[in-house]
Amino acid sequence: MKISSTATLVPLLGSAVAFQTPSLRNNNIDRRELISKILPSAATTLLINPTQVFAEDGEEQVVVAVTGEIKKLFNEGRALELQGNIAAANRLYNKVTKLSPKFIYGWASLGNTQVAMGSLTPAESSYSRAIDLCVESNKEEERFGVARCNDLYLLYLNRGSLRLNNRLPKEALSDLEMADRLRGKPDAILLQNRARARELNGMFGPADKDYSVAISMTSNEVAPFWLRSALVKFQMGDSLGALDLVRRVENKFPEAPEVRAALAVLLLAKGDQETAQRKFLEIPDRARLKYVDQDYLDNVISWPPKMKENLTKLTEAVGDNKRAQELSSV
Repeated sequence: MKISSTATLVPLLGSAVAFQTPSLRNNNIDRRELISKILPSAATTLLINPTQVFAEDGEEQVVVAVTGEIKKLFNEGRALELQGNIAAANRLYNKVTKLSPKFIYGWASLGNTQVAMGSLTPAESSYSRAIDLCVESNKEEERFGVARCNDLYLLYLNRGSLRLNNRLPKEALSDLEMADRLRGKPDAILLQNRARARELNGMFGPADKDYSVAISMTSNEVAPFWLRSALVKFQMGDSLGALDLVRRVENKFPEAPEVRAALAVLLLAKGDQETAQRKFLEIPDRARLKYVDQDYLDNVISWPPKMKENLTKLTEAVGDNKRAQELSSV
C-alpha cells in the first residue's frame, strides 16, 4: 500500500511582519496564516510521496509505509492537520513515532505540527530524526537494490528553512546547500530559502543571483521575497534595480510598513529627502518606532548593513530616535 505525507517547510523570509505572506504549494489558507503568525517568516508546503517498503522478517528496518493501526493513526493525524487542528494532529503523530520509531514520515509530520505550534527546537530534532532515517534507508537501498526514501532533499529543505527561522544561519545554509545538491535542478522555493541564508551569512553576491533566478522562475509575479531581493541589490550597489523592485512590491502591498520603510530609505539614498520622510511618516507611529530598535533591525527584519545605515539617517531626520529615547525613559 502506498501512502502519502505532507511536509511543511518553514521557508525562507526572515522578516517578522504581516507583509511577509508565504508562497504556497498544495496548502490551505488557514494553515498558512497559522504558521506565518507564529514564525518570523513565511511558511511553505510541499508534498512528499513516500515509497512503499516492508521490513524484512526479524529486522528493525527503516519504515517508509505503515500498515494497520499505525496507518490509521497516521492518516487521522494528516486529516486533522489539513483541517487546521494542529494540536490534535501533533498528539497522534507523537503516538505514531512511539509505535513506529523508524517511520520516516511519522517524524517529518511530527516536525510539521511542532513548527505550526512554534516549537522550533523540538521540530528541528524531529526533522533531524527523519533525515537520519532517510539516509539509513538509502544505505539499505544500496544493499538490497530497493528504493527506500526519495525525499531527502525535502527533509533538508525543511530543516534548513526551520534553522533559518531559528537564528541558525550557518547551519541553515549547510542544509540548504545539501538540499540543492540532492535536488539536482533549480527549484524556486529552495532558491528563495538559500538566498535568504546566503544573505544572512553576508554572501550578498550569491544571494542576489539566487533571488534573481527565483523571481524568473515564478513568472515574475510580485511576491514578498522580492523585497529581500531589493535590499540585497541595494547592498550590492544596484540602487536603481533595488528601487524598481520595491516600487513594484509597493504596488501590490501598499500598506505594508516594511515596504514603506524600505522605499523611504531608497528615496533618501537617491537624494529625495522630502519624499522619503513623507513616505516614512505614512507608517503608523507604533510600527514606525520599531525602526529605531536595533534588535528589531538585526534579528527580526535583519536588514543588510547599507540599508540600516541609511535608515538611521532617516529616523534621525524625522525625530524618531529622540522620541524613542523619551518613551524609554518614561
